Amino acid sequence: MELFNGMQASALTSVTWTKSSHSNATGNCVEMAELPGGQVAIRNSRDPEGPALVYTRDEVAAFVAGARDGDFDRMIG
Repeated sequence: MELFNGMQASALTSVTWTKSSHSNATGNCVEMAELPGGQVAIRNSRDPEGPALVYTRDEVAAFVAGARDGDFDRMIG
């Protein structure tokens, strides 16, 4: 299967989606899944059949490090 940004998340049938323990009751969260080959897919938990974005592990690591450092805090404040 070819993996690409914007592919239907529903096409990723053999992966396990993980939601943050910080997600709220209204479902405002993203879910992530490790893909064969080490890439990571991200989807909107409110639209599990919708599109998924596909990133490398290094791209996800850079994002997580930035989130931990507060780089994106102004977007949620």
